[in-house]
Amino acid sequence: MFQLFRKNRMWRARPLKSRYRVVIIGGGVHGLSTAYYLTKLGVKDIAVFDKGYLGGGASARTTAIIRSNYLTPEGIPFFDQSVKLYEGLAKELNFNLLFNQMGRLDLGHTDAAVYALRMRTEFNRILGVDSRMIGPAEIKRLVPSMTLREGLPYPIIGALYHPPCGVIRHDAVVWGFGRGADRGGAELHPFTAVTAIDRANGRVTGVETGRGRVEAEIVLNATAGWSSDVARLAGVDLPLTTHPLQAMVTEPLKPFLDKTISSANLHAYVYQTDRGEVVIGGGVDPYPSYSMRSALLPMEQLAGHTLEMFPCLSNVKVLRQWAGLCDMTPDYAPIMGAVDGLDGFILSCGWGSWGFKAAPAAGRNIAALIATGNTPDIIKPFALSRFHQGRLVNERAAAPAAAIH
Repeated sequence: MFQLFRKNRMWRARPLKSRYRVVIIGGGVHGLSTAYYLTKLGVKDIAVFDKGYLGGGASARTTAIIRSNYLTPEGIPFFDQSVKLYEGLAKELNFNLLFNQMGRLDLGHTDAAVYALRMRTEFNRILGVDSRMIGPAEIKRLVPSMTLREGLPYPIIGALYHPPCGVIRHDAVVWGFGRGADRGGAELHPFTAVTAIDRANGRVTGVETGRGRVEAEIVLNATAGWSSDVARLAGVDLPLTTHPLQAMVTEPLKPFLDKTISSANLHAYVYQTDRGEVVIGGGVDPYPSYSMRSALLPMEQLAGHTLEMFPCLSNVKVLRQWAGLCDMTPDYAPIMGAVDGLDGFILSCGWGSWGFKAAPAAGRNIAALIATGNTPDIIKPFALSRFHQGRLVNERAAAPAAAIH
């Protein structure tokens, strides 16, 4: 007889206590990674709340591309730290994450685009990130199935090649961090919505949930597309807008593509999974919305943009389509750290379309902030206060295919 249920649960169901040192709102990859790294630092009195099942929000709707070829001196070291953590994460968590570092090409179709890619390449190299510019001949050697569009609008005349880039099994990362956090002593409470954040004398004192009030010294907001709504529960306004991001996969095909491909001009990125499916994504929808329903127009646009690079896919069927929510900041960079004027309220949000790749570094550094009270230098530039002080990071150029267009 088949065994339908695991003998040992991935994480334990525990009774809800009335008080914790740390409450984490959001049981996705960022909330769970923070809980995991907190337990590694000796902080055990932690509750993670999610209104649904763990990993069922943005973490379930990602295309899970991991890279560090960003533009700014703030963003490059941070995302590079995250890539390096991902490289050793399966061993650390003792869980197979199916991380495949296949490499990535960011395509340049115009002289201006190639100039921008060359600038990114040099910034990457100066800061120790493996990136280099390549020309059409090497592009064709690396991706023989892709047309170079000679004689057509937007010919491919160069590319930023980033070998460390990879793709990963998104739910495995959630499961690995969740299991690690549970084994370290954190409590995971799915299907527990936070309805209010209590404050007194300039600091947070706890949260109201559907299962009762819970006192807390520290509350972390790690709720992705819902971050601005959750922050308002604490009386904090965030400079975020939430946009849907749609993606799709095709039916399985024989292996023909072993790189991730991104084109800013054609507003699409493409890679093939180990199962043979072709994953296709692009820019966020140009209007703010909390809708996660798939739509025909984005599918048509993504299919059209992809066929401009890969005409060989013209007769391939789309297997499924989905949409996730992206919390976008004005400078396309995240918000991490404490909130001035409200002690104990911590933010890990504004991740837009690149939050999954940042989860290990964000979790580790936010955990260090909570455990020690000191903000690690690598995340100081991403403080909420930068918007009031005019110190914007401006990372848009490093994520053009996912930017609003």
